[in-house]
Amino acid sequence: MDDLASRLAQSRAAILERINAAAKAGGRPSGSVTLTAVSKQQPDERIEAMLAAGQRVFGENRVQEAQARWEHRRGQWPDLELRLIGPLQTNKADAACALFDVIETLDRDKLASALARAMDKTGRRPRLFIQVNTGREAQKAGIDPGEAAAFAERCRETHGLAIEGLMCIPPEAEPASLHFALLAQLARDCSVERLSMGMSADYELAARMGASAVRVGSALFGARPGPAA
Repeated sequence: MDDLASRLAQSRAAILERINAAAKAGGRPSGSVTLTAVSKQQPDERIEAMLAAGQRVFGENRVQEAQARWEHRRGQWPDLELRLIGPLQTNKADAACALFDVIETLDRDKLASALARAMDKTGRRPRLFIQVNTGREAQKAGIDPGEAAAFAERCRETHGLAIEGLMCIPPEAEPASLHFALLAQLARDCSVERLSMGMSADYELAARMGASAVRVGSALFGARPGPAA
C-alpha cells in the first residue's frame, strides 16, 4: 500500500473508532452512526484511496461537480451511496435525483415540488432530509426551526414526499451542542428519527448526541490542496 492510501486508511479507521466510542458513550451501539466522507474538491487520488479503504458513503456540495466525479465510478462501485449536502437549485432537481441516493438539503416548498416532479420523471426516489437553519443565519440555507414541523407535514401531504430525517450546520460562533439538541427535538416534532449533524470539528459530540450520520471532510482526507502558485 502506498503512503497516501495507507495514511487515508489509517485516518478513516481512527475516525470510525472515535465515532463508535462516542456513540457508545451516548448509549447507542457501535455502528449506529454513518460516516459520510465529504469529497468535494478532493483530488482523484484521495477519492480512490478512500474507496480502496472501504469507504462507500460520500457527500458532495454541487451537482455538476459530483457528476464529474462519480458518474463514471458507479459501475465500478455499485454499492456507493452519494449524498447531496449542499444547497440545491430547483433547476438541478432532475440531475440531483438521477445521481444522488440521499438529498439532505430540502428546505422550501418550491424545491419540494421540483423534487416530486423529478422523482416521477427519473423514476428514482432519493431519501430526503430537511435542512434546518438552527441558528437562523441570514446567509445560510435551511428552513426556520419554527417552521420545520409544518414544512415536514406539507412535504408528506402536499408533495407526496417521504422525509427520512433532518440536517443542520450550526453557527461557528455558538456551541454546537445547543444546535444538536434542538435538531433532535425538532426530529421528534417532525416524526423522523435520522439526524445528519456534526462535521470535522464536532463529529464526536454529534455522535454522542444522537447523530445517525456525520459529515467529515478535512479531518478525514486532510486539507484540500490549494491552487497552484
